[in-house]
Amino acid sequence: MGVNLRDIVPHEPISFYDLKGKVIAIDALNSIYQFLSIIRQPDGTPLMDSHGRITSHLSGLLYRTTKLVELGIRPVYVFDGKPPELKRREIMERDEIKREAELEWQKALDERRLEDAIKFAKRTSRVTDEMLEDSKKLLEFMGIPYVQAPSEGEAQCSHMCKKNDAFAVGSQDYDALLFGAPRIVRGLTLSGKLELEIIHLDKVLNELNINMEKLIDIAILIGTDFNEGIKGIGPKKALRIIRDNKLSEIEFDFDIDAVRRIFLEPEVTDEYKIEWSQPDENALIGFLCREHNFSEQRVKKASQNLKNALKEFSQRDLSAWF
Repeated sequence: MGVNLRDIVPHEPISFYDLKGKVIAIDALNSIYQFLSIIRQPDGTPLMDSHGRITSHLSGLLYRTTKLVELGIRPVYVFDGKPPELKRREIMERDEIKREAELEWQKALDERRLEDAIKFAKRTSRVTDEMLEDSKKLLEFMGIPYVQAPSEGEAQCSHMCKKNDAFAVGSQDYDALLFGAPRIVRGLTLSGKLELEIIHLDKVLNELNINMEKLIDIAILIGTDFNEGIKGIGPKKALRIIRDNKLSEIEFDFDIDAVRRIFLEPEVTDEYKIEWSQPDENALIGFLCREHNFSEQRVKKASQNLKNALKEFSQRDLSAWF
C-alpha cells in the first residue's frame, strides 16, 4: 500500500487558502478506496442502492469533490491503467488480506462485536471495473476532468506536475515522490482527522542530502508496491545505509534495477486534456437518483454548489493558477 517515508520526509502544514486556484492531480484509486473504506453503515456494510450495488464511492466522489471545488481547488482525477508485472505479488497479498478480513468481519457480526466488525469491514474494500466506470461517468456529469493513465496513476499524476499541468499530486501515499512529483498534498480527505500538509521534493532531497536515485533506493530497502523490503530495515536505517554507501552490502533476492526503472522510467502519456465544465444536473439526477437512489434534493444542492464554484473556471486562465 505504498512506501512508508513518514519518519524521514519533512512535512509542512498548509491551509486550503494556500491551494486556492491550484490544479491538484488526485490519485483516483487512492480516493475510491478511501470512500469504500470509510463510508459504511454501523455494522460495516457499505452504502448500497435498492439493487444491492455499492454506492459508497459515488457518494464520496460527489460530495468531497464538490467541497474541494468550493474551496477553490481545481481537481483532476487520474485513474490507474495496467499495473507493472512486479506489482502482481502486492496485488495477490492485498487480496489475501481482504479474504481474511471478510472472515473476521462476519465472525465479529455473528458475535455482535460491532466495533471489531467495522474495523475488519474497512479492510475488505474491493474496487471493480464497474465502480471505476461509474466513477468516470459521475465525474463527466459533474464537469470534472479525469485522465486515464497507461499504468500507475501516481506516475501519471507526477508527470502532469512536472509538466506544470498541475501544481501538486493529491494523495495520502508517498509514492509520487519516487516518480519525481515536485509536490504532494496530503490531507485532502476533509475528514478533520488528517492535517493538511505539503511535501516538496526539492526540500526532501536537500534535507536528506541525497539525490532522486538514492531516495528510490531508500524506498526499495523499506519496501514498495513492487518489491518486499529488507527485514529489519525501516526509513531511518535505510537512510543511514544509503548515506554510508553500504547498499552493496545488502543481498537482494530480486532485480533491483527493474524496480528502479519503474520509478525512473515510468509509463506515462501526454494524451490528456484538463478542462472543467458546468455540471449536467439532469444527467446527475438520472444517474444518481434514478439509478442509485440518491436524494434528489441533496444532488440538486451539490450540483448548484458546483455550478457556482465553477463559474470562475476558464481554460484560458490556467496559466494563472501556478
